[in-house]
Amino acid sequence: MITTLASLRELHEGFAWVMVVGNGLAGAWALAAHRVHALRGRALWWFTALAQVAIAVQVTMGVGMVAGQDIDPPQFHLFYGFVALVVVGIVYSYRQSLRPHRHLLYGYAGLFLMGLGIRAMLVAA
Repeated sequence: MITTLASLRELHEGFAWVMVVGNGLAGAWALAAHRVHALRGRALWWFTALAQVAIAVQVTMGVGMVAGQDIDPPQFHLFYGFVALVVVGIVYSYRQSLRPHRHLLYGYAGLFLMGLGIRAMLVAA
C-alpha cells in the first residue's frame, strides 16, 4: 500500500509538469493563432483539449490520494486544483458566445491555468 501511495504521489508530481507546460503552450499557441491565421486549425483545439483534460486527471489523482490515503494536503493546494477545474468549465461554457474571440479566450485561459498549476506546485513544495 505504501508503494502505491509513493508511486501515485510521484505520478501526480510528474504529471503536474505535463499540465503546466501543456496549458502554457496551448495558451501561447492560441494567442499566436489570433494574429497568425496559419496557426489556426484542428490541431490547436485538440492540443488545448488534451491540456485541459490533464487538469481533470490531476484533480482525480489528487482526490484519490486525499480520500484513499488520508493525506493532509498543503493549504490552498486543493483550492488551486479545483479552481482550475472550474475555469475549464467556465471557458467551455463561453466558447459559443465569444466565438469571434475564441483564440483570445483560450489563449488567456491557458496561461491562467498554467499559473494556477504553478501556484499549486509552489504551495506543495
